[in-house]
Amino acid sequence: MASITANHPISGNPLISFRPKNPFLQTQTLFNFKPSNPKHSNSSFSIPIVCCSIRRRPEYTPNHIPDANYVRIFDTTLRDGEQSPGATMTTKEKLDVARQLAKLGVDIIEAGFPASSEADLEAVKLIAKEVGNGVYEEGHVPVICGLARCNKKDIDKAWEAVKYAKKPRIHTFIATSEIHMNYKLKMSRDQVVEKARSMVAYARSIGCEDVEFSPEDAGRSDPEFLYHILGEVIKAGATTLNIPDTVGYTVPEEFGQLIAKIKANTPGVEDVIISTHCQNDLGLSTANTLAGACAGARQLEVTINGIGERAGNASLEEVVMALKCRGEQVLGGLYTGINTQHILMSSKMVEEYSGLHVQPHKAIVGANAFAHESGIHQDGMLKHKDTYEIISPEDIGLNRANESGIVLGKLSGRHALQAKILELGYEIEGKELDDLFWRFKSVAEKKKKITDDDLIALMSDEVFQPQFVWQLQNVQVTCGSLGLSTATVKLIDADGQEHISCSVGTGPVDAAYKAVDLIVKVPVTLLEYSMNAVTQGIDAIASTRVLIRGENGHTSTHALTGETVHRTFSGTGADMDIVISSVRAYVGALNKMMSFRKLLAKNNKPEGSAVI
Repeated sequence: MASITANHPISGNPLISFRPKNPFLQTQTLFNFKPSNPKHSNSSFSIPIVCCSIRRRPEYTPNHIPDANYVRIFDTTLRDGEQSPGATMTTKEKLDVARQLAKLGVDIIEAGFPASSEADLEAVKLIAKEVGNGVYEEGHVPVICGLARCNKKDIDKAWEAVKYAKKPRIHTFIATSEIHMNYKLKMSRDQVVEKARSMVAYARSIGCEDVEFSPEDAGRSDPEFLYHILGEVIKAGATTLNIPDTVGYTVPEEFGQLIAKIKANTPGVEDVIISTHCQNDLGLSTANTLAGACAGARQLEVTINGIGERAGNASLEEVVMALKCRGEQVLGGLYTGINTQHILMSSKMVEEYSGLHVQPHKAIVGANAFAHESGIHQDGMLKHKDTYEIISPEDIGLNRANESGIVLGKLSGRHALQAKILELGYEIEGKELDDLFWRFKSVAEKKKKITDDDLIALMSDEVFQPQFVWQLQNVQVTCGSLGLSTATVKLIDADGQEHISCSVGTGPVDAAYKAVDLIVKVPVTLLEYSMNAVTQGIDAIASTRVLIRGENGHTSTHALTGETVHRTFSGTGADMDIVISSVRAYVGALNKMMSFRKLLAKNNKPEGSAVI
């Protein structure tokens, strides 16, 4: 919520200015002001202010929301978001993200597609048991959802995974556009309707009281057919109807009309919640989502940072902040239960775990979102922040640099580091803080000035790393134009044993990677390698990202196409030495892949297999 300022009607001077911290406060009452200056004795007036009335998250009923202005946020980062190439997360990382989403205040967490692989089933089950039974701010307990195609095997797997949550949901889908029915499903309209109806009924019959149905590619489907099939699944027991613009084809006015017409023409629609799921192929996912909400949708499906299939999904942070910033004025008073001060931490966590970097100019969470370089803009900001900022960075959990007055250096202690990290939107303590502190001290010995970007890079590299199978201890390289590069690498395994290997290569990074391969003995293909300087200067920290694929072929089933896809694993590293940064990233990616392999072995599932 933006700061609230009241100006005197004659002088224009500010009289009241404050920024409410509670995201559910709403403007309802009037503040009567009468100036003490006799010159303005006849200029008493009233100011609408925020006070006392608190919008609380309504009690959860699957097919009903008591407050007509409340919008449920359905996050599918762990399912649709993970379909992005290279975005594979380990079970631990998925659990961490799910906990953060619950802390953020997400109403429904789509934890995965349990039928895609045994690993995904176990991850969803773990999230259902731990996050689905947790109690978060103001007593919030998130719904845990599993995706399933319209067949009994998928639905059984989804229920097996989510049934442990206090509020379990099954989300099943089938395509309804002519192109999908004719070429992908090879089914008639009647067959599709019967399959949808019977599978929704089946999901209800096995004990799930919260069933969501999606007509895939609804944006290109015949509206009359949509009304018919949606009416049938309502009769079969569906509690939420999700309307997906699967290929990002519609424009906002068109999508809003589609939602309005579904509400007007679908029999029984008053007994269910209408939802949106908008892809970003034309860059319209956020606009389409908001148009759907204005037309009556009361559940919005989104992902952190907008990650997802192809061009991604509607971004949670964009949709939520749009509702928070403009909800009262132009969006019909719509509001959510999201605690926006956890947005930045959620964004950084997903960025690091998925390996998908956020572009600097990304709305809300990009590095440049609250940066001002133009002289005219800087002048305006110095005079009044609202001149060029419609939302405050503090609203998403970002405190401006140097507001605390803390400047970090080699003499700084843990408390100063923790205070600075908290200012940047991160909350860490215990072992994570200790590990970060010693990395910070190491860099501070070599670098005179530690910037916020340096700290964020170290934070990401130290805290958002996968559970280690191998840990980098030392790297030593020799390189130049006089001969082959050589590298010596020391790794420590999970039992604390040291392993040392030497190798040669075409360059120092190649030599170091080959030395790591000799120790780990797991054949992989390096698909991507990229490096960026975190800050300016010769002493900048280097941030590296790699993407690998195991030659033994970890696979899973694609949720929409049913095709078998090869899993890839990303890793990130940060250090002032580019070789060390590179090796840390490579070892991180290997740890992800090997943790995934261990999970498969634990469940007696052979590599390369997938549950269809």
